[in-house]
Amino acid sequence: MGILPGAIQRYLTRMPSFVVSGGQELSGSIRPAGNKNAALPVLAATLMSAETVTVGNVPRIRDVATLLDIMESLGADVAWTGPDTVEVNAANVTPGRLDPELSQRIRASILLAGPLLSRFGSLFLPPPGGDVIGRRRLDTHLLAFRALGARVETTAGLDIDARSLRGGSMFLDEPSVTATENAIMASTLAPGETLIRNAAAEPHVQDLCRLLNRMGARIGGIGTPNLTIEGVSSLGGAEFDIGADHIETGSFIGLAAVTRSRLVIEDAPVDSLDSILIGFRRLGIDCRVDGRNLVVDGRREPVIQMDAFGHLPKVDDGPWPAFPADLTSIAVVAATQARGSVLIHEKMFESRMFFTDKLVAMGARIVLCDPHRVVVVGPSQLRGARVESPDIRAGMAILIAALGARGTSLIRNAGQIERGYERIDERLSALGASIERLD
Repeated sequence: MGILPGAIQRYLTRMPSFVVSGGQELSGSIRPAGNKNAALPVLAATLMSAETVTVGNVPRIRDVATLLDIMESLGADVAWTGPDTVEVNAANVTPGRLDPELSQRIRASILLAGPLLSRFGSLFLPPPGGDVIGRRRLDTHLLAFRALGARVETTAGLDIDARSLRGGSMFLDEPSVTATENAIMASTLAPGETLIRNAAAEPHVQDLCRLLNRMGARIGGIGTPNLTIEGVSSLGGAEFDIGADHIETGSFIGLAAVTRSRLVIEDAPVDSLDSILIGFRRLGIDCRVDGRNLVVDGRREPVIQMDAFGHLPKVDDGPWPAFPADLTSIAVVAATQARGSVLIHEKMFESRMFFTDKLVAMGARIVLCDPHRVVVVGPSQLRGARVESPDIRAGMAILIAALGARGTSLIRNAGQIERGYERIDERLSALGASIERLD
């Protein structure tokens, strides 16, 4: 597809854009990349050892590249030794101030706090960046650090003195994923035993625990809300492969439904999909597990599954193992193509649902009830539009909508999507999608 003249050119910005011709049925197989939300804490944890750690199945996405840039700025030797393999040696890392410009680019810069405190005992962290989807508290991180004996001051950033870290018992005020990961990493090298209650238990938290245990940590209760950590004096090198991304898998389920396509998701993390499959089944989307693959046949119109006695159904998110918050945006766009009405309740971030105005501009019938809830009435014939990607997950939902719409769409700020989805234009083009990336 050639570059469109005139109006399209005037809307281009410094960030990449996608020009999408929608309404085409897709087909074929696609493999989810490594779990983005596991790659970031796993790579951060490599700073806790002076020996080489090799991490496989790392997605080549912008957030990973930014985190590796920050780690290199601290003195780590980082090398891509294969298409999806990163080798890190942190022997020469020093606990200097993190680069504020790089830290502002990603929320994951906060994940460097636990490893650097654990190994060096002090840290100044500029305010982290990331998606603008509402207030994202750091208080649970601070609760965890203080429970381990750290002193924390909040001024222009986080100034933390943790030279006397020791094991302790803590109850997290919310099962925050990144706060749990920071608590795990900070306590791994702290003498004594640590008990973390109300811990997050997502697959990416489990991956971090398994990597640390392979490096010599002693972490028990993996996959449960109660973690026990027996502090060790040092960690060694290791080799570890990140698991497949269940969020990307859910995105491809929504893609098949919206584009009325039959897709095979190869090597899907089928053991982590229970709540995801239940949520999409409420939207009338059936998936079949075939060994390690997931077959999604979206060629027929999905029908919303009413609750007992004809009550309006609801898809809502929650801490693991509930339906993931990162898939609520995908659920919204999938619901626009299903016959019936459904309430979608995003409980965790008060601004995430604001992106639905872009779907309304494309022809969707959506009522924004409040910052957390929308009612979707389908099916709607979507039409191409000029829209902007506000964050990673909403951006992917808009891209899926554009692929199912009639006409051509211009998605500006597509770099937001590329922060979380590896080579998404190339991979979807291989399925028959018409996408052109404009720099």
